[in-house]
Amino acid sequence: MKRILIANRGEIALRIMATARRMGLETVAVYSDADAQSLHVQQSTQAYALGGLTSAQSYLDVNKLLAAAKATGADAIHPGYGFLSEDAGFAQAVQDAGLIWIGPPPAAIRQLGSKAAAKQLAKTHGVPCLPGYEGDDQSDARFADEAAMIGYPVMVKAVAGGGGRGMRLVESAQQLHAALNSARSEALAGFGNGDLLVERAVMHPRHVEVQVFADGHGHVIHLGERDCSVQRRHQKIIEEAPSPAVNAELREHMGSCAVALAKAAGYVGAGTVEFLVEGRQFYLMEMNTRLQVEHPVTEALTGLDLVEWQIRVARGEALPLTQRQVRLDGHAIEVRLCAEDENFQPHTGVVRHFSAPEAAVFNRAPLRFDHALHTGSEVTPYYDAMLGKLIVHAPTREQAIDRLIHALGRLTVLGLPTNRAFLIECLNDEVFRRGQALISYLTGDASRLQQLLREKEALAHQYWGALCAVGQRPGPLACSYAQLRKLQHRGRAQELALRPETEQSWLLHRHGAEPALLQVDELLAYGWRVRSAGLTQTVHAVQLPAGQGGTRWHLQAGAVDWWVEDVSYAPPENVAAAGQTAELRAPFNGRVVQLGVETGQALKAGDVVVVVESMKLEHSLSVKADCRVEAVLVNAGQQVAPGQVLLKLAPKSGDTA
Repeated sequence: MKRILIANRGEIALRIMATARRMGLETVAVYSDADAQSLHVQQSTQAYALGGLTSAQSYLDVNKLLAAAKATGADAIHPGYGFLSEDAGFAQAVQDAGLIWIGPPPAAIRQLGSKAAAKQLAKTHGVPCLPGYEGDDQSDARFADEAAMIGYPVMVKAVAGGGGRGMRLVESAQQLHAALNSARSEALAGFGNGDLLVERAVMHPRHVEVQVFADGHGHVIHLGERDCSVQRRHQKIIEEAPSPAVNAELREHMGSCAVALAKAAGYVGAGTVEFLVEGRQFYLMEMNTRLQVEHPVTEALTGLDLVEWQIRVARGEALPLTQRQVRLDGHAIEVRLCAEDENFQPHTGVVRHFSAPEAAVFNRAPLRFDHALHTGSEVTPYYDAMLGKLIVHAPTREQAIDRLIHALGRLTVLGLPTNRAFLIECLNDEVFRRGQALISYLTGDASRLQQLLREKEALAHQYWGALCAVGQRPGPLACSYAQLRKLQHRGRAQELALRPETEQSWLLHRHGAEPALLQVDELLAYGWRVRSAGLTQTVHAVQLPAGQGGTRWHLQAGAVDWWVEDVSYAPPENVAAAGQTAELRAPFNGRVVQLGVETGQALKAGDVVVVVESMKLEHSLSVKADCRVEAVLVNAGQQVAPGQVLLKLAPKSGDTA
């Protein structure tokens, strides 16, 4: 093996390159038109253009990937995770082309990649499984009968794939039909396979997974567990090892079950066996036949390079350690930085400013940051919303939490919404600090954490929001007398007056508040070092156009991010007349996958009218009040942009039908 083609993009492509470079191997990057300027393209030995924008046109096109390997002289392919990493057909095609596949055998991928087949195999080898139905009859009627026998609540899951796509909790028979339709649609779009299974739902479990590794000589070991219970929309955002709920006895039992399943399938390479854990009971969820997004947590805990192990095993080498030689040291935590708003909706845009604390590439460094970010990076709607992963390693869990909070506070990503501040709030929360966060944690506590964030935003805005009126320029305002400005935060506009005091200080007057002196000590490239009311703070900021004559700012002060619009010179808004038509707009880039309304149709508040797929997830858009559809302006299958009008809606009172 001399040259590895990495059939992936972004941070995982860079991660694989780092190990390959250290091992003296050349790398080939592949890229779509959307990724032409990406870091993984720039840092590879060679790069090959796949063309196209979407995954289907590029990273999921097997023929293009094999052509790239042939054109560049690559003799091996590493799939990373996502895309084709768990596609048995791709693995077989790579081997048929005479190339080395850095992954498990196609037969093992095929058997374990199906949740239904994996459960059947697991049951025969003593691995605990939840009661459920994973048969060939995929009719709604059969699922209804099986769910009734299992007893509600049940979980509907896609047989193929992962990442929470095609998964729905069903608490009553009345919800089943809609859940089946929605799960099938999402699974078909995400994995090309709409088959489902249903199993008893465990309502308050943890998500704990075991990292396994096997070579081609019959050796299989596990490298401990990871707790991935902190999730939103069935997708992980915080992972840690070891799990705060797993003791040595439970670790040994889960590890032996994971190893047994891998051996039964004839597994080779890196894999992860995922379990639901409730108390000391655990049940198989699925096995992921690839490297996991959260593999750095295990690397930090063991000091091992799992990508190096993958490459060595693919070259036919034996595992370098036995089970008894595996050592788990300290505590490691990873958070996933995502481009999303406080409602966990994905966002696209350009990173206007990026800076990060110093971090290592991999293994047991105190701080590691796997990412492909830089100032000017574009986050497109074609791929998922994850921007990168911060990983810390420390002697204790408490130290790891504190270290990660500190690192996130020093991370700056401006220009689009991220979950940076929300992650800090989660890590700081007593539920998480006590090790008591279950899968249901954010279902019940997200609104509480978001309220705390809004309160911190309001306080930061009170102190530093007026900097938007000062602007990022040296010297005083254009004139010596007070100027009136109008700043809007979270839809509330506040008028204030700024009067220059010195070259870099202004007296700030706000309605209902005492005058405050705003002193800029240092003008930064993207913000200010500033003092007010006895506090000194570095405030990072970028300015963005907002339309209608206004200016929009994205500001960050430590653990707080917030957005402000300077609407001082914006024209007054037209007040809508009674009965005026309203509009339903797209909240983000995406593709319309379902359009369930037609012109003239009457709707009730909460009715879902459009389903938009963005960043591999489906999002249901509903109306907020009773109304009537006046016009439908999009078609199913159409790509839409943020703010694009999808429907025109008239008040129900105007419905004469």
